[in-house]
Amino acid sequence: MTEELGLTRSKLQSHFAQGKGVEGHNVLWEALWKEGYHPWDRNSPNPALIDLLNERREILPSSHGANKRKALVPGCGRGYDVLLLAADGYDSYGLDTSGTAIKEAKKLEAQLFGYGVYATGEGIHPGKITWIEGDFFSDETFQHQENEDKFDLIYDYTFLSALPPTLRPAWSKRMVELLAEGGRLICVEFPTYKPHSTGGPPWALPPIIYEAHLTRPGRDLEYDEVIGLLEQKIGDPDRRGLRRITHFQPARTHEVGYSSDGKVTDWISIWAHAIGQ
Repeated sequence: MTEELGLTRSKLQSHFAQGKGVEGHNVLWEALWKEGYHPWDRNSPNPALIDLLNERREILPSSHGANKRKALVPGCGRGYDVLLLAADGYDSYGLDTSGTAIKEAKKLEAQLFGYGVYATGEGIHPGKITWIEGDFFSDETFQHQENEDKFDLIYDYTFLSALPPTLRPAWSKRMVELLAEGGRLICVEFPTYKPHSTGGPPWALPPIIYEAHLTRPGRDLEYDEVIGLLEQKIGDPDRRGLRRITHFQPARTHEVGYSSDGKVTDWISIWAHAIGQ
């Protein structure tokens, strides 16, 4: 398993060394989907999200009221987590820059939605599912969506880890912009165990990365090529930033989120707007 994982990461790093900027990386992700090479695909929603929806519902926006809540999954791939959130009652939006990934997601919806883990519970009305091929960072991506361009729940698992570190300021700024008042951003923090110097994707994401950027949205933070984030230089939080309302390790997650001795290495952080939330 360890050797296979190492080969996968080596191929991904070599592949993405070819492209620069958002557009360059978008093209390279599409190339991998067209090739049928997507070793990050786990064929199911993350068990950590399943458990969160079942066991920690009190800290999430209710999906069961008369007014449907909107959920966004950027970098959705085949859309397993999108289907899970829709089965839980959220009007769910799966976003990916890869047109091939979106086509795969639509096929999966037709085959699986309403069955197994994607079946709705008693008294729950399934949410509407919308697939979007587009750029997370572009305002045009959400221009034609219903109920404006804010989301009550945003879920990030492996999306940030797929982005070059230079895009982290833009990622945090965009998350703040897209999160509705009273909304929640759920981050399954992965991979937390990698040294920054090993590169990516997936790029190393210890919990401090989420905390530093989401509390300082849009701010360029200084990194060292070997050490990673220079914590002593991040400065004070921004009043426009998000606040972390909980931080814990899930009881279970995808296999890639375990150490060699079977311990969970992923963390879950949940974020809200800092003022009046």
